[in-house]
Amino acid sequence: MLRDIVEKRIEPPLTALAQALARRQISPTLLTLTGLSINAVAAGLYAAGFTLAAGIIILFAGLFDMLDGAVARASGQASKLGGFIDSVVDRYSDFLMFGGVLAHFAREGDLPMTLLSAVTLCGAFLVSYVRARAELVIPTCAVGLMERPERIIVLAAGSIFGFLNVAIWFLAVTTHLTALHRIIFTRRAVNASHQHGS
Repeated sequence: MLRDIVEKRIEPPLTALAQALARRQISPTLLTLTGLSINAVAAGLYAAGFTLAAGIIILFAGLFDMLDGAVARASGQASKLGGFIDSVVDRYSDFLMFGGVLAHFAREGDLPMTLLSAVTLCGAFLVSYVRARAELVIPTCAVGLMERPERIIVLAAGSIFGFLNVAIWFLAVTTHLTALHRIIFTRRAVNASHQHGS
C-alpha cells in the first residue's frame, strides 16, 4: 500500500535515475545486494546502540529496494527469477534490521524488549510467508497494513525520533495482525471459489 503511494509520487525522478543506471549497465542484482549490505551496516549500528544513525541508514537502504526493480524494468531485465531473488534478499534484510534491534535490547539487558523484538522478527517473516503460500492457491494476497515499506517507515521513525520501544510494540502486534488478515482473506477467497465452482 505505502510502496504504491510513494512510488507514484517519486516515479518521474526514480524512473530517470533508473534509466541512467540502466544505461551504465548497473545490474539490478547489484543494487539489491547493495541494499542488503547497507542494512547490514544498520544492524551493526543498532547493536552498537546508535539507533538514530541506524534509522537513517535503513531509509537509505529502502531507496535501493525501490531502484532495483525500476532498473530491471528500464533495462528489460525484469523476470520472475529476479523478483524471486529480490524477495529472498528482502527477508535477509528484515533479519538484519530486526536482528540488530534485538541485539540492541539484549546488549542493554532489556529482556522484555529483546523477546518482543523476536516476536516482531517472526511477524515480519510471517507477513511475507503467508502471502507466498496464499498465492499458490489464490491469484493475489496483497492485503493488510504492515507490508515491508510500512515496517521500514515505522522502525525508522521510532529509531530517529526516539520511540523505538513503542515502534517495536506496534510492529509486534500489527505484523501478526497482518498475517492473520491474510490468512482470513485467503480462506474466504478459497471458500468463494469453491462455491462458484459447485
